[in-house]
Amino acid sequence: MSDTDSVNVHHIVLDNVEKSFKGLAKPAVARLTTQIDSGAVMGLVGPDGAGKTTLIRMLAGLLKPDSGTIRVVGLDPIKNDGELHAVLGYMPQKFGLYEDLSVIENLNLYADLRGVIGEERKIIFEKLLTFTDLSRFTDRLAGKLSGGMKQKLGLACTLIGQPKVLLLDEPGVGVDPISRRELWKMVHELADEGMLILWSTSYLDEAEQCRQVLLMNEGELIFNGPPKKLTQRMAGRSVLITAMQGTNRKMLQKALALPQVSDGVIQGKSVRLILREGEDHSKLPEWLGQPEAYIEEAEPRFEDAFIDLLGGNPTSESALGQIMPSVEGNPHDVVIEAISLTKKFGSFAATDNVSFQVKRGEIFGLLGPNGAGKSTTFKMMCGLLVPTSGKALVLDMDLKTSSGKARQRLGYMAQKFSLYGNLTVEQNLKFFSGAYGLYGEKQKNKMADMIKAFNFTPILKQEPNALPLGFKQRLALSCALMHEPDILFLDEPTSGVDPVTRREFWLHINSMVEKGVTVMVTTHFMDETEYCDRIGLVYRGKIIAAGSPDDLKQQIATAENPNPTMEQAFIDLVLGYDKEVESG
Repeated sequence: MSDTDSVNVHHIVLDNVEKSFKGLAKPAVARLTTQIDSGAVMGLVGPDGAGKTTLIRMLAGLLKPDSGTIRVVGLDPIKNDGELHAVLGYMPQKFGLYEDLSVIENLNLYADLRGVIGEERKIIFEKLLTFTDLSRFTDRLAGKLSGGMKQKLGLACTLIGQPKVLLLDEPGVGVDPISRRELWKMVHELADEGMLILWSTSYLDEAEQCRQVLLMNEGELIFNGPPKKLTQRMAGRSVLITAMQGTNRKMLQKALALPQVSDGVIQGKSVRLILREGEDHSKLPEWLGQPEAYIEEAEPRFEDAFIDLLGGNPTSESALGQIMPSVEGNPHDVVIEAISLTKKFGSFAATDNVSFQVKRGEIFGLLGPNGAGKSTTFKMMCGLLVPTSGKALVLDMDLKTSSGKARQRLGYMAQKFSLYGNLTVEQNLKFFSGAYGLYGEKQKNKMADMIKAFNFTPILKQEPNALPLGFKQRLALSCALMHEPDILFLDEPTSGVDPVTRREFWLHINSMVEKGVTVMVTTHFMDETEYCDRIGLVYRGKIIAAGSPDDLKQQIATAENPNPTMEQAFIDLVLGYDKEVESG
């Protein structure tokens, strides 16, 4: 091996790489030239449709570039595919675990495929099971694992051949903050040992964990370097503003309409805004008509810089909010209530004596680690699961006895979108509006409203399966709202969606809540919980903490960390509860 070859061994080199697909106006990856080195995790970051998956598939030899050259540890992924597969680990978004095989059977299958046998297999299994903390679960079926444990098993299967290069396509999607932190710890350890790792993500807090990021948008590389370098550009432009009157939702809507504001999100009782370059933030209260509002500078985040680099938040008002009617009723009315709600599977209590109330026009968030019982609780609240004991009430109706009547008032958006993949966008809208009892002129008008609000006209004849995730999500939301429900259940509605689409989604939710719609939501995305008025943190089947986002953060605040993030609150409250239980 010559010196130049040994230099190549720890690199991925891309030279003028381009890939286009039929029917798309722009290349999926355009003229990409860069080098990726081992020794630290490299982040591949960008919104939906940025070209992340296309690039990873080309690196894995599954797609051929139209032009340019790719070398992965000195090998051409197409010409040297056999040699490359011997040193490459690739974990796609939908990793191929066999759900009806146990943890150990999945590992055996991947070891067979990799030709890892005998003593070597025994040693590597022991190492991987310890590394992923799955030793206690070897007999459990993969289908029965929580989301975080599935990702860990997927990673273990990918690592069986002891690859030199690891390609991870959005491994953090749908995984709670604790499992995500564990995944990161593992991947950092592997990188420290010299493995070349590329982690693709649309979660921008994950990008901050990388030594370097490739930031892509619409196939083009728009930034390449340490995340801090991009974040520092935002110094002095990120602020927190707290209103003395009115709601933070109203203030956000007003702020986004200002030409001086590039982006805004809700953060607890405040609104976090990014100002365009050269604007003076001391004038914000005046622009917002809130002279008493309190302003402080906020620590800039990578997400602020990312949105700013894309030109700011593209949507400043919700077209959906304009077509939804106002909900009649008293804002103090309790419209959703759980009373000693319990669900047992055999002797195991997935939900254990849970009680809470949600008032009209509130956003109530159910949070919790994978497998903690929040989905079970959520499904009982919207009538999809029958409780073992206790009650789930919506508008004072028991979902066990009057579910038909209650369902007319509910909208439900499932975690795995319940769209029909083989019907077009237009046919899905027609089917769901019909299922909710709309027909004739009323149905036609409602469909026209939704098509206009969500800009569906260009994609009406397409099937949802072919659409990017953001479009599927908009379609699922519009299908859930056809009958103008006054209560909306959202089960991880933005899992895997990029920050731009997520902002648009919450803009719609906020505008509906301002009209009196009540929302109950589950999410693993901690920034999203800031939009909730109140949160119930579910763990081991119980609600272990409840209150506003700021209440939960204050519960773990210390002199060293006076302003913890929601992610830190989630992790500390769960780990603190474990300690309490262990100490009895």
